[in-house]
Amino acid sequence: MDPDTQELLKTIATKTDETEFYTPIPKGYKLGQTKFIVIFGTVMSGLGKGIFSASLAKLLQMKGLKIAPIKLEGYLNIDSGTLNPYRHGEVFVLDDGMECDMDLGTYERFLDLNLTKSNFTTNGQIFTRILERERKGGYLGRDVQFIPHVTGEIKNQLRHLALSSKADVIAIEIGGTVGDIENQHYIEAMRELAYEEGKYNVCFVALSYVLEPKSLGEQKSKAAQLGIKRLLEQGIQPDIIALRAANKVTDKVKEKVSMFSNVPLSRVVSMHDVDSVYLIPGLLKEAKIDEQVLEILHFDKNDKKKLNPKAEAAEFKRWGEFIAGIKDYKQQITVGITGKYTSLRDSYASIIAALEHAGSRLKADVRIKWIDVDAIENKKTTVKEELKDVSGIIVPGGFGKRGVDGKIACVKFARENNLPYLGLCYGFQMAVIEFARNVCGLKDAHTTEVETTCKNHVIDILPEQKKIEGLGGNMRLGGREVEIKKGTKAFAIYGNKTKIRERFRHRYEVNPDFIPLLEKNGMVFSGKHPKYNIMQILELPKLKYFIGCQFHPEFLSRPLNPEPLYLEFVKNCLK
Repeated sequence: MDPDTQELLKTIATKTDETEFYTPIPKGYKLGQTKFIVIFGTVMSGLGKGIFSASLAKLLQMKGLKIAPIKLEGYLNIDSGTLNPYRHGEVFVLDDGMECDMDLGTYERFLDLNLTKSNFTTNGQIFTRILERERKGGYLGRDVQFIPHVTGEIKNQLRHLALSSKADVIAIEIGGTVGDIENQHYIEAMRELAYEEGKYNVCFVALSYVLEPKSLGEQKSKAAQLGIKRLLEQGIQPDIIALRAANKVTDKVKEKVSMFSNVPLSRVVSMHDVDSVYLIPGLLKEAKIDEQVLEILHFDKNDKKKLNPKAEAAEFKRWGEFIAGIKDYKQQITVGITGKYTSLRDSYASIIAALEHAGSRLKADVRIKWIDVDAIENKKTTVKEELKDVSGIIVPGGFGKRGVDGKIACVKFARENNLPYLGLCYGFQMAVIEFARNVCGLKDAHTTEVETTCKNHVIDILPEQKKIEGLGGNMRLGGREVEIKKGTKAFAIYGNKTKIRERFRHRYEVNPDFIPLLEKNGMVFSGKHPKYNIMQILELPKLKYFIGCQFHPEFLSRPLNPEPLYLEFVKNCLK
C-alpha cells in the first residue's frame, strides 16, 4: 500500500462519511504488525480446511511462533449450538461456553491451546453487532452496506484477536466454498485486509479438489482449476495451493494447476488421503510449505529471532513419537459407540480423536464399531449381537427421546457382563436410569426430558438448580470445576487430584432425592459440583471399568496428553 493511503488509515475515524476507507482499527494496533494466513476452499465443502490450517499452524508453532486461529462461518446462527449434527457435525464447546464449529476442536488439539469466543465468528454475530450499532446511531447517518461496513467489522475482529492474543500469525479459515453467496463478504474482507496490511503480511492458501473418476482411471484437474479461477475473479491471488485427492496428486496435475493459477510449482502441494489427520503436518513439512510461508510473509531478522531450530527439532521429534504410536501399534481392539448420528462420523469427531490419542500412548489400534441404537430399539437387531465383538462401549452425549431405550439396553449389557463402559453426558444419565430401574427396582425411572410425568424422575431440572450459575432453562455450558472424592477410581485416574476442570453441555441433572437410594445399592458419585449437590462423575467400583461423567472429557484430550478417563478406558479394554 502506498504511504499516503497507510497514513489515511492510521488517522481515520471509524464513523465518518468523508471517506470510503471505513476501517475500524483498534486502539494500539499498527498495520503490518501481525502476519495473516487465510485458507479458502474451492470445488466443494468438507475438504479439510481446518485440518490444513491446524497442521500448518502447528509447524509454525513448532518453529517458535505464537499462533492464533480463527474460523469465519457463513451461517446466520449466532453459534453452532442449535445445529443438528447431521447438518454440521459435532458441536464443540470452548471453556468460555461458546458452542462452535468442530474445526475449533481440531485447532485446540493440534496446537494444545484453549481457545475462546474470539477465535470463532459467524454471519449472525457480525450482522448482530452491526445492526445493534446502527440502531444506536453509531454510523452517523451513513447508509450501512456490505462494503465497507460488514467487511470493516470482519477486519476489526481479526485485529482485535491480533491484539488480545499477541500472536505473531493469525490463521484464518473461511468457512464454506468459494462461490457461496454466504461467504463473499468474508472473501472481500480478506482482499481488503491484504491491501491494508501490506503485500508481505498476508498469505493466501487455496484448497481445491482433484477428481479421480474410476471410469477414467486418471486424475482430472479441471474442477480444481475452475474453483481457483473463482477465487481469482474475486481479487484473491493464492500464494499456496493444496490439492485434496484420494491418492497422491501426480506431478502432471500439479503442473497444470500451477500454470493456470500463477502459483509456483514448489508451492502446489498434494494433500491426499492418509490414515490419520495427524500425518498431515509431516506431509506439509516434507513439501517445505512451512518454509515457503516464512518466505512469502517476509519474516525479517527481528522476526527470525523468535525462531528456534533446536526447539523445533525437539517438538517435531515428540510429534513423531505420537505418530509412531498410531502407526506401529502392538495390539488391536474394537470399541462400540452407541449413538443416533452414527451415519455421520463427524458427529463424534472429538470422541474419535480422544480414542486415537489414548491408543497412540498405549500403542494400540482402537477400531470403532458404530452401533445404531435405533435399530436395537426397533428390534431390528439385538444388544447381544451388536456387542458380541467389542472390548468396551461408549454411550455419547445427545438429546431427545429417539434411541433412549436402545442406549439403556446397551448400558445394562455392559453392567451385567462387566464390559468396560464410559458414559458421556447423556450416557451418564442413561447409566443412572438403567441402575435405578434394574438394580434399585424403580421400574419407571426416567428423565423428565423424555417422560415429563414419570413418578421416579431420577434425572430432572430442579428449581433450585435453575438458580445456580444463572442456568434458568438454558444449557450449562463451558468449563466448570469438579470436586473429586478421595479413594475413588476417579481420584486415582486423575492423579489423586481433588479438583479438576472439565467442559459441560447439558440441562438435566441427577435428582438429589434419589441419590441416597442409588448410593445404598452400590453406585458411587465420585465427582460433584464444589458447592452444590450436583453429581458429575459416577462409578460402579465392583466392576472392571464402569464410569459415567456429566461433562465431555473428549474436549480436553490432546495428541501428546490423552484425557485420563479415555486412557484408562482403553487400558481396561485392552485387558
